[in-house]
Amino acid sequence: MSEAGSKVESIRVKQGEADMRLDRWFRVHFPEVGYTYLQKLLRSGQVRVNSKRAQANDRLEPGFEIRVPAIVRQPKSTGTGLKPPPGLSKGDRDAIEKMILYEDEHVLVLNKPFGLAVQGGTGTKKHIDGMLAGMADRFGGERPRLVHRIDRDTTGILLVAKTRDAAAKLGRTFQTRSAAKTYWALVKGVPKPPQGKIEAALVKAAGPDGDRVRKALPGEQDKAMHATTHYSVIDRVAHKAAWVSLKPVTGRQHQLRAHMHMIGHPIVGDNKYEGDVNMPAENIEKKLHLHARRLIIPHPVTKQKIDVTAPLPPHMKSTWETLGFEEKKFEGKEA
Repeated sequence: MSEAGSKVESIRVKQGEADMRLDRWFRVHFPEVGYTYLQKLLRSGQVRVNSKRAQANDRLEPGFEIRVPAIVRQPKSTGTGLKPPPGLSKGDRDAIEKMILYEDEHVLVLNKPFGLAVQGGTGTKKHIDGMLAGMADRFGGERPRLVHRIDRDTTGILLVAKTRDAAAKLGRTFQTRSAAKTYWALVKGVPKPPQGKIEAALVKAAGPDGDRVRKALPGEQDKAMHATTHYSVIDRVAHKAAWVSLKPVTGRQHQLRAHMHMIGHPIVGDNKYEGDVNMPAENIEKKLHLHARRLIIPHPVTKQKIDVTAPLPPHMKSTWETLGFEEKKFEGKEA
């Protein structure tokens, strides 16, 4: 229904939107409305829930009435930050919006898909860093900053700071190893023992298909990078493959991929570390099966805990179904 000659809409929350946050509800219904702009609408009282002032993190229930001003459906080229800037397509903006797992005024957490680079490089025209730069209007005019990086073919959690100050504080948190990161992977064979720690310094090494890393040899300590990874087997398929949880203490390039290869259990689909040969099943895609599953980190401003989990990407979800692994058993857990 509408009010005041269609100047304001009142939209009822549907049954399937129970317990959805208000900011998430806006991302679904009005993806062009950025978090910063939504905050302005909330502070001025233009957006209300059940005729009352609301907060972006308020949880909704079926039947709640959300007051939406007409300006939301009539984006202007200036003043609102709603219209895409030149050079960035609506499709790219929508793609970033769909990746968002968590957002507030300081922090953005994305669920990176397979095959999309985080930063630019030789021959890389499309990457998340560039897409975010083209959405500065969406984030209040300031360019979001990457806090860390994951490989092009690794999927899952990517942490982004929305301000310079947040970037500096989150960067220090990563440097002091106060961020708890959990990755899920499918590896060839079953590691023994089922739980362990891999400590092996790494050095960069050129390969036929690009740079990779390898274990440092005696005499290479001056250029070696200390690296430590904890692993744990969650489930297995006979002796063919295992679903493992990986928790890196350090954050070296290709660390998890190289460490699993060193102990004889390369990650399935890894074309740099022999994980793409002799697949455990015929119908498993030859894509890297490495997913940044969970991140726990103190908020850069409030210091409260941010705890975000990313669902498996389509190719890993398909593999889990093929092998009989049950992802839902570990929803909300740190496995």
